[in-house]
Amino acid sequence: MSGAEGVPAPLGDAVARAVRSAAWRFVLQRASAALLAVCVVVHLTTIIYAVRHGLSAGAIVARMHASALWPAFYTIFVIAIAIHAPIGLRAIADEWIGLRGRIADVILVLIALLLLAGGLYAVHTLAA
Repeated sequence: MSGAEGVPAPLGDAVARAVRSAAWRFVLQRASAALLAVCVVVHLTTIIYAVRHGLSAGAIVARMHASALWPAFYTIFVIAIAIHAPIGLRAIADEWIGLRGRIADVILVLIALLLLAGGLYAVHTLAA
């Protein structure tokens, strides 16, 4: 028994890793939520502006081509989504079906990569 408070060292290390992992998920979930809040407001404001000024889809895409800022903005938006959504889904899977541990982590990473790849493909396609 060499771990803290009478817990065997290997078990104590595993608990410490699980706590650190949960803490990082908590921080990433909240930070990505804050970023998403800003991104959603900018996105919705842009849509409302476009609709009120009668812009067509072609005009919107042309404006996206005119500046490097829009693709950069939507890239950040996509990254925030790819972080936020899988963490939330992991929490739901844990609560509803008891999915946790390494398999949940693998599924979390696969969902994140799928969202990231799809989103970045859409941004690149519109910006190209």
